[in-house]
Amino acid sequence: MAQGGQPIFILPEGTNRSIGRDAQRNNILAGKVLAETVRTTLGPKGMDKMLVDGLGDIVVTNDGVTILKEMDIEHPAAKMLVEVAKTQEDEVGDGTTTAVIIAGELLKKSESLLDSDIHPTIIAMGYRKAAEKAQAILDQIAIDKVDTETLTKVAMTAMTGKGTEAAREPLAKLIVEAVQKVADGNVVDTDNIKIEKKDGAVVEESNLVEGVIVDKERVHPGMPSEIKDAKIALINSPIEAKETEMDAEIRITDPAQMQAFIEKEESMIKEMVQKIADSGANVVFAQKGIDDLAQHYLAKSDIMAVRRVKKSDIEKLSRATGATVVTNLDDLTPEDLGQAGTVEERKISGDEMIFVEECSAAKSVTLFVRGSTKHIVDEIVRAIEDAIGVVAATVEDDQVVAGGGAPEIAMAKQLKDYAESISGREQLAVNAFAEALEIVPKTLAENAGLDSIDSLVDLRAAQEDSPYMGLDVFTGEVADMKDAGVIEPKRVKKQAIQSASEAAEMILRIDDVIASSGGAEDMPMDPGMGGMPPMM
Repeated sequence: MAQGGQPIFILPEGTNRSIGRDAQRNNILAGKVLAETVRTTLGPKGMDKMLVDGLGDIVVTNDGVTILKEMDIEHPAAKMLVEVAKTQEDEVGDGTTTAVIIAGELLKKSESLLDSDIHPTIIAMGYRKAAEKAQAILDQIAIDKVDTETLTKVAMTAMTGKGTEAAREPLAKLIVEAVQKVADGNVVDTDNIKIEKKDGAVVEESNLVEGVIVDKERVHPGMPSEIKDAKIALINSPIEAKETEMDAEIRITDPAQMQAFIEKEESMIKEMVQKIADSGANVVFAQKGIDDLAQHYLAKSDIMAVRRVKKSDIEKLSRATGATVVTNLDDLTPEDLGQAGTVEERKISGDEMIFVEECSAAKSVTLFVRGSTKHIVDEIVRAIEDAIGVVAATVEDDQVVAGGGAPEIAMAKQLKDYAESISGREQLAVNAFAEALEIVPKTLAENAGLDSIDSLVDLRAAQEDSPYMGLDVFTGEVADMKDAGVIEPKRVKKQAIQSASEAAEMILRIDDVIASSGGAEDMPMDPGMGGMPPMM
């Protein structure tokens, strides 16, 4: 207040601000609501969400990160949890729902600690210590030395409960084979695995192509539709008459000059095609356009040509066939050409596609995914992308843990023992962290229609004998997950705990939210209103 009782405004009119406990409550509530939204999708018995965007396009999925990306989220704290899911997806490819529900539960547990007058900084420090200890516990219970059979189990676990359930075993074998083919020692670049999808067939018809499938057709019907022992040229420039680089005007005073101009243009195109033919190439993939006349000459030379191929496909073709991408046709030599056993145009569900197969040194492969409808094939692709991510992570780390909530219960059990060695109020935060981890087996039980309390009690008792004891959601019994083949990469759990705890710590340390007008001005900040704007 200024002299004379006149208020001083230091923020522009329309700015909303919530301070202290109000800000913390709002942010915690946002995290809890978001976690509750995706919680029902966790596990083999998880449910799906139908997301409809402004244009009426439908996405049906139980993939956590897809749900969060498609939702129209406004609350800033909720957006921070979406970042947790995106990071999890980028780093590992799976475990996004796990990361978000752990973060939500950590925020929920912190609420009761805040009500007990424990300072947010102390809670954050306790969470940090607990997260570090949890990582150490994970290292202890991890299973080393991963073989092909274990990789297949990892892929099957990642796909269980998604659209691929019926054909998860054959798909898992295809995924493991694909990852092993592109692996360079212990390093896997998943960009080298292309996923091409087409509806109109059953999932079991999906297959792995040692090479690349290009969703294009040859440019001229007179070209051969199949070429054996293919010599492939990858061209980054248009096979067309060159345009002048500056605006130019050509004045023609004689019809003969016009004829000469046309003939010169034709001879330039003919020369370009001749250069391709002289190099020995019988297949051309061009990133840019191919002139109609060039198509005619290429067809006469029995060269198959495809135009406007995506840059990513050109790069994959280069890795699969060993071809060098050429920018200038004058530089094209026989050494720049790639090799493939066959290049064939096939009609799949009414559309032509080019199959480049039998590449002897294929460092790039294609998973050709089939499904009965567009929505089904899209969900299968999402499940396969998750499985590729976890198999790649397992190959790189060579370590796995049991699934079915086993590692979370093992960590929770040991963290409670660890809490007793910590003095002060941080002990309560470590205990809260341990209890928060139990949300994973608890949710698995709830989503399977089991009694979550009974399941947790049984799990805690079984963990006295082995850290691999988890919940078999199909039988409702506690079982050895290692023997049951329910296995996940250690990196999934490690990243989920790391991301969730860091996000929870960051949100807890916020005690002042200033929302300027122009975007978030409608955001309710009154805790009586729940502090939560519409998220969808």
